[in-house]
Amino acid sequence: MFSWLGKQGGGRERGGGGDVVQTVTGGLRDLYLRKLLPLEEHYRFHEFHSPALEEADFENKPMVLLVGQYSTGKTTFIRYLLEQDFPGMRIGPEPTTDSFIAVMYGDSEGSIPGNALVVDPKKPFRKLSRFGNAFLNRFMCSQLPNQVLKSISIIDSPGILSGEKQRISRGYDFCQVLQWFAERVDRIILLFDAHKLDISDEFSEAIKSFRGQDDKIRVVLNKADQVDTQQLMRVYGALMWSLGKVIDTPEVLRVYIGSFWAHPLRNTENRRLFEAEAQDLFKDIQSLPQKAAVRKLNDLIKRARLAKVHAYIISYLKKEMPSVFGKENKKKELISRLPEIYIQLQREYHISAGDFPEVKKMQELLETCDFTKFHSLKPKLIEAVDNMLANKIASLMSLITQEESNMPTEIVQGGAFDGTMAGPFGHGYGEGAKEGADEEEWVVAKDKPAYDEIFYTLSPINGKISGISAKKEMVTSKLPNSVLGKIWKLSDCDGDGMLDDEEFALAKHLIKIKLDGYELPSTLPSHLVPPSHRKPYQTAE
Repeated sequence: MFSWLGKQGGGRERGGGGDVVQTVTGGLRDLYLRKLLPLEEHYRFHEFHSPALEEADFENKPMVLLVGQYSTGKTTFIRYLLEQDFPGMRIGPEPTTDSFIAVMYGDSEGSIPGNALVVDPKKPFRKLSRFGNAFLNRFMCSQLPNQVLKSISIIDSPGILSGEKQRISRGYDFCQVLQWFAERVDRIILLFDAHKLDISDEFSEAIKSFRGQDDKIRVVLNKADQVDTQQLMRVYGALMWSLGKVIDTPEVLRVYIGSFWAHPLRNTENRRLFEAEAQDLFKDIQSLPQKAAVRKLNDLIKRARLAKVHAYIISYLKKEMPSVFGKENKKKELISRLPEIYIQLQREYHISAGDFPEVKKMQELLETCDFTKFHSLKPKLIEAVDNMLANKIASLMSLITQEESNMPTEIVQGGAFDGTMAGPFGHGYGEGAKEGADEEEWVVAKDKPAYDEIFYTLSPINGKISGISAKKEMVTSKLPNSVLGKIWKLSDCDGDGMLDDEEFALAKHLIKIKLDGYELPSTLPSHLVPPSHRKPYQTAE
């Protein structure tokens, strides 16, 4: 694990020496408790925004939250990743998952109900108790000994429905629960069915509750094998249009297209696309453990910025309140003027508008507050947070980068992830420059007769053509000079500035690889080395 060396409190001494050694997690927790928490408590941040962080929030594994309308394949997606069933799993075309299920690692298979889960100090869910029994009765932890869950935890959410009736019948604030999870997870995956692209009112509200967490969101267009290529293009366009209406960002969200379950593809014409998309998604999920420390650091910075803004808002409202008469009228006036107050504070303290909480939500929360009990601005608390952001966080970030470079890469393993790692079914196996890697015959040989015909039209001397002659033929591919230069370097095996018939055939083969959309190798693989050049070439290596 990362270590943070410094004379900070909350650490533990190593051996008999005086150095204090802390994990990055311990360092973040220490900064939060000493610098940020006092500011949050003084200005009642937890009543307005997010509960106080606990030790489990810093120590927990990376979490992935799955959100989508019913029957889009959320639970099936989890089963696909784990390659086994988990307690509480129900799959069907109707709305089957009616609970939030935290799928986590455990030495034995079993489930923990919500009420017991929120009193476990080792789990990061204690603050969910504020949503009451209606939610806790619909919340559980599913534990099982699975290799994938040693690195990440997965949160399955209830299928989102349309209509006011279903929303009311939940008995708890669904969007508030999603927002709580969104602030703590490392990745939010929105699942869509190729046949269900409509975004219901509740789904729209759910997506909006992820405001400020846009960097965590990924989109999966599932069951894409059930449509042909032309229909898939239309479906993709319709999905991007729908998302553009509810996600207010200038950037285009990353959408992964595929069929994420262990069943034969119904339509195989896009198989290669699905494999590439699945590989990209797997890489994204596999990188989460390595990026966990940076994510927690980033979330703490976002929280600190919001806490500072909240302190300015609360202290301003306190300052504007009369000491004796007209308190209620003044309170109503200040609430109605909140948008103007935001602008005033932005100018006074040079704060970005994006750091301020949503006006409408803040106005609703302020309605029930007694402004006279708010505290005035305490510069020392603000200075402590500013010092944390300017100095402590920066040094911690540089240490994380340094430690990451010295540590072996930690990735998610097991389940479906192992099926894409190696062997003939690994992504890209037997394609592009890897074609012919497990064959005895030189892979270029099958096309060499055609390449030889071109070679002999270029007037070889002593069995070789000059660089100028080779260039005239190679530029007909219309590839840029930077690419052709790399192909020349890979093909001129003996480095004599000329190409014999095998080297020329190799050059044509590499051009074909590039034109087919594959990347060129940085060094020539042994199976591509021309037969007559193998011994001297490999000796030179």
